[in-house]
Amino acid sequence: MEPSNDVALDIIITNVVSVFRTRCHLNLRTIGLEGTNVIYKPEVGKVLMKLRKPRITASIWSSGKIICTGATSEEEAKLGARRLARCLQKIGFKVRFSDFKVVNVLAVCSLPFQIRLIEFTKNNRPIASYEPEIHPAASYRIKNLRSTVQVFSTGNITVTGPNVQSVASAVEQIYPLLFECQKTLS
Repeated sequence: MEPSNDVALDIIITNVVSVFRTRCHLNLRTIGLEGTNVIYKPEVGKVLMKLRKPRITASIWSSGKIICTGATSEEEAKLGARRLARCLQKIGFKVRFSDFKVVNVLAVCSLPFQIRLIEFTKNNRPIASYEPEIHPAASYRIKNLRSTVQVFSTGNITVTGPNVQSVASAVEQIYPLLFECQKTLS
């Protein structure tokens, strides 16, 4: 059986992590008192702020660095980050939206077949590892894309990479390797 080129896999992006700077010092206590949907954590030195649309959670530090998690696309991450900057401006800070960068993308994909993990790791030994006592998935690292693929025996894969393009490329690159190691239906 050959891996057909017309197989369409649904890659579902579950989380996009992004970072941006406000280029000004932020008073966390003021944000905690005057902001909406915030959790002030003085023992950690940060404020958590949640937005409903797009649904993201931001960790805000007094230095002006903000990390946003929970978006489902790079565009949604940027929109959410800009909305956070606007919320901080409304509180009274001289915020300038700068240095926006997507740092991590997490995606899941279901393959239409199950996988023999031991055979998969033997075939791809230096870059694939499988420790069933530690984790139920085989780990496959793609250095040039800076991506990691977790392969489960059920055919589900979890891909982590620096951007959406590298995640899609990682799935394209690993599919033929996984197709070789599929379980035969008995």
